[in-house]
Amino acid sequence: MSQRESEPSVWSPLGFEREHLLNNLLTAVSLLFWARIVLYAWNQEVPRAKFAAVFLGGGMLIYVIEQLRDLEEGSLLERLWLWFCAAMSIIGPAYVWWHYQVLETLRIGYALPREYALGAVFAVVVLYLTYRAFGTAFVGVVLAAIAYAYFGYAIPGIFGHSGIGERQIINLLTMEFDGFFGSITQTVAVKVSMFLLYAGLMRGYGAFNLIMKLSYRTTKYLRSGVAQSAVLSSLIVGSINGAQTANAAMTGSFTIPLMKESGMKSETSGGIEAVASSGGQIMPPVMGAAAFVMASLVPSVGYVDVLVAGIVPALVFYISVAIGVHYMAIKQLPEEGIDLEKRIEEIPDGYHPVIEALRFGVPFAVLLYTLGIAQWTVISSALYTCGAMVLTGSGVPILLSFVQGGPSPVETVSDVINSTVSGFKFGAIAIAPITVIIAAVNGIVDLLNATGMPGKLSIALVSIAGGVMLFTVILAMVICLILGLGMPTVAAYTIVALLIAPTIITNFAVPTLAAHFFVFYAAILSGITPPIAIAVVVTAGIAEADFWRTSLEALKLGLPLFILPFTFIYNPEIVTGGFDLMTAGSGLVVLLGAVTITHGLNCAPKPFGIPSPFSYGIRSMFVLLGTLAMVWPGMAPRIGVVVASMLLILAQTQLPRFRSVERVSGSD
Repeated sequence: MSQRESEPSVWSPLGFEREHLLNNLLTAVSLLFWARIVLYAWNQEVPRAKFAAVFLGGGMLIYVIEQLRDLEEGSLLERLWLWFCAAMSIIGPAYVWWHYQVLETLRIGYALPREYALGAVFAVVVLYLTYRAFGTAFVGVVLAAIAYAYFGYAIPGIFGHSGIGERQIINLLTMEFDGFFGSITQTVAVKVSMFLLYAGLMRGYGAFNLIMKLSYRTTKYLRSGVAQSAVLSSLIVGSINGAQTANAAMTGSFTIPLMKESGMKSETSGGIEAVASSGGQIMPPVMGAAAFVMASLVPSVGYVDVLVAGIVPALVFYISVAIGVHYMAIKQLPEEGIDLEKRIEEIPDGYHPVIEALRFGVPFAVLLYTLGIAQWTVISSALYTCGAMVLTGSGVPILLSFVQGGPSPVETVSDVINSTVSGFKFGAIAIAPITVIIAAVNGIVDLLNATGMPGKLSIALVSIAGGVMLFTVILAMVICLILGLGMPTVAAYTIVALLIAPTIITNFAVPTLAAHFFVFYAAILSGITPPIAIAVVVTAGIAEADFWRTSLEALKLGLPLFILPFTFIYNPEIVTGGFDLMTAGSGLVVLLGAVTITHGLNCAPKPFGIPSPFSYGIRSMFVLLGTLAMVWPGMAPRIGVVVASMLLILAQTQLPRFRSVERVSGSD
């Protein structure tokens, strides 16, 4: 999290300094951006595809202005190019908006010469902003998709095709309502954007400070509480913002220094935060952005169905991570612990806990009611949730200023306005890079669909695996991890859902929702998988730790999570059975299997008194038993494996104590 993002002031002092002007421009554009989104959420007066053009243009413009504001040593040429990008982020979408009727109904499949030129320039701007936001690796993926579409005629074998001309590529990406303005961009614009506004408002009103305080106070009840603060805070924050890197930067800036100060290694601190941050986006009821995309991609499955299906896997994910964190932390944390009071004092004071609970709990209750009980549409639920957040976030302080002493009502109103505008600005800055990469992902998906790649990949995948389901899903997992490297979760999930999930569903009769959860979790885990591991990149930087060692710590903690997606394939009731006793029982068995794997990786140096290197055999046995408990089809065999695993863990942990007691008794 940058220093500017943490500043409470949203309007810079009057003056003509470049930074002040750009900061004020960023605030004004952010407010206009959200005003347009709220207006659409209220009356939905234009077609969704047309609205997506406004959404993409606004997000790109906000991102460029933020880059200009934060550019300290850029050359004049770089500044001029960014201003050109800002102009194109307005001109390109505005042209599409103005000519929507003609482009959508009359001129399909071809464009005018000026439109090809405009589209080509706009595509270059999108690619440049993608490079600036997410680096070379992802731009390479986009360029590879374009090259594959163009040079398909030169590719031999099953993956060859007749090729798509440069004009058709430009038209598909920019002048038709596929490509950059396609269905994924529309889904994010309509269903996701308001939830990022909700996250921004929560942050502006101080909810994240409250979350960090609650997390720190867990240390009073658990020895590993310092490390568990990363798990708890990342769970709550990540479930709302839905981005691994943003979550890692936001909570890691607090939790990683805390873990290091308490005596934990830098690599371990970074690894714990990377895994915890990656899992926040699978936690209902918000589940980041990917849940909305999944609901739009899976036929006859609504958003609430996705949330219900995600409850048990999310609990398995976080409880297993919390247990793994406990194992890792107690090896490094001192017995006496550390004094957290100073840390807690550094976080700005809020209101009384009961007042804070009402202030932030009422909007959350509105979200749960409108989505889960009243079954409103996602956009309406998000709109009323944001409205409730503004009402309680600003109304409670103003009301208290009349009842209690302290700041006057006038000062309170000024502070509340500042906090509200700050929340809108935080939300805009959070969503801006997402709009850029979603546009790029939409372009990749539509180009590959135009070439027939999904069907060809399905045939090739099954052929390589010899039609064996186990080999196919292992290959699918590897492909998901590769395709997801360097991408935000929603982007990674969208690509693998369209390329990989149909293969599993069609060829092996796996339930649709189970297949989508498989690729969803695999896409999430790509964030902690080297060589890119974007979540680890952020946390290793904060921890000032070696990237590869931090990645190793993250993989050790997250190993059970790499097994969990296979559970959805071989025991799909965990996501398709609703929320009943069968699902809960299966989830408990999976959790105990994950605990067994974690124990095998982190148990005593000499399990059962067996020294290294022979102890690795015992550890491998625990890992194998845990894997079987999580994946083996059928409940009865898995229960038997879990019982055996728990007895072995009990024997391995208690046997040394019994021997110690016997020695003491013998000496007496």
